Amino acid sequence: MNKNMLIAVIVFVLLGGTLAAYFYWQNMQTNNALPTTAPPPFLPAIPKPEIRQIIDDSPVKSPLPKLADSDSFMLDALADLIGNKSLMRLFNTDRIIHNIVATIDNLPLMKLPLNVMPIKLASDKFIASKSSGALFVSPKNAARYSPYMDVANAIDAKKLVELYVRLYPLFQQSYEELGYPQQYFNDRLIVVIDDLLDAPDIAEPIKLVQPKIFYQFADPDLEDLSIGQRILIRTGNKNEATIKAKLVEIKQELNLHVHDKKIGITGG
Repeated sequence: MNKNMLIAVIVFVLLGGTLAAYFYWQNMQTNNALPTTAPPPFLPAIPKPEIRQIIDDSPVKSPLPKLADSDSFMLDALADLIGNKSLMRLFNTDRIIHNIVATIDNLPLMKLPLNVMPIKLASDKFIASKSSGALFVSPKNAARYSPYMDVANAIDAKKLVELYVRLYPLFQQSYEELGYPQQYFNDRLIVVIDDLLDAPDIAEPIKLVQPKIFYQFADPDLEDLSIGQRILIRTGNKNEATIKAKLVEIKQELNLHVHDKKIGITGG
């Protein structure tokens, strides 16, 4: 995995139109990032699947922008949620909803495309330390994520979910255009949240290996985790706990907007 490459993780994977808070971490991923998902052949005869998580229809206070023209709207909404103009420098400003949807879709997989990052790269590099001839994730590494954690702490889960519900039609449209005309973005979002919450809590320091150029976890079971879970682990135990706590808040708020309470949102 390329230590100079950033990986993004959605911490508040709930982004209704505001890219809630994505955390990006430069770490040890290889440059062979997956391309965005290619649309499958359109099969009009196949009925749409049963929706597992149904988002309530909420009254729209003002007309929504078209998806192609939604970037400025998203940036304004994000700025309102964060309430700190200096943190806006962390965000990319093009195709925000598309990039959020594509990033979320890939988090439970093994790799993440670099061309769909809604957040800018961390300016410094992943830090490894050496002790007794062995490599470990340096405890100094967690400090690199401080600006992204500031975004996480600034976001109010209730307001974030309300925005998500309001802008859900745009997220659904983007998800269908990504190549899922018969599926629902909210279902995928729930899968991603649960996968992130299932990331194991690993005792620090975490041992690394460097078989060639790129760092890897020494434990092959950790290397086999999803990219979202590996990102959380690399942020450090304290940051991981903060992110998970925010995800639990988001899940609880989201559950209030789901029709099928029997299914609800599991985990957390």
